[in-house]
Amino acid sequence: MPDLLPPITDTADRFAALERNGFAVLSAAGLRRLLGPAGASLAALEPFWDRLPPDTWLRDGGHYRFRRHACFVLDNESGEIEAVPHRAHWQPVAYNALHGGIERWFEPVEPECLAVPAWNALLSELGRTFTAVKPVLRWHIEAHPFRIDTSEGIGRPTPEGAHRDGVDFVAVLLVARKGVKGGETRVFAADGPQGMRFTLSEPWTAMLLDDERVIHETTPIQPAEAGGHRDTLVLTFRAAGFQGPAPE
Repeated sequence: MPDLLPPITDTADRFAALERNGFAVLSAAGLRRLLGPAGASLAALEPFWDRLPPDTWLRDGGHYRFRRHACFVLDNESGEIEAVPHRAHWQPVAYNALHGGIERWFEPVEPECLAVPAWNALLSELGRTFTAVKPVLRWHIEAHPFRIDTSEGIGRPTPEGAHRDGVDFVAVLLVARKGVKGGETRVFAADGPQGMRFTLSEPWTAMLLDDERVIHETTPIQPAEAGGHRDTLVLTFRAAGFQGPAPE
């Protein structure tokens, strides 16, 4: 069965699509246009996914996920992006039944990766897009570079299943898809039966989600050839600070 192509949104329609459907999918060419000159350096980010350390927090017994983590604050008035001191990633159990309720510490994103012009351009442009839909003073951004591999026969991009992240907006950017089958993306209305499914296959295709309105998941991947893997960059945008455990 052939993969279902994603419903590409014209960049000029991305605001309306988010408001109308709760999500939008930008083509790689569209994303590069939005980033301007910095878009030419997106490919320079890709080698950093070869150096992601293992995720040691997986509770399903697997060893298929590799990741790093970084946090930023984007001031929407000045446009300044501040990298905040390295901190744990935390989600409530209500949003992540498998890994919620614990502070998970991951290795930080490498400074050389953060120095690539496309990195800050992504944070800035996505921040502007989401602010046009929901005006706020600042965004608290968490960045998660992921690699899901198939060395054990199967890899699970979303082991927690269909979920929300407990933020305002999520961007899922496909960085690479090599030697795998499966990995179908599914987006559903949080309060109804409406949904869509499709496969992200072109590097730097970007899926933008209104996390308050939709839930999402990606089905497991299997190897189509040795060394098969799927790389993504997940960026979450939250106005009300970073998520963390309630003070005792």
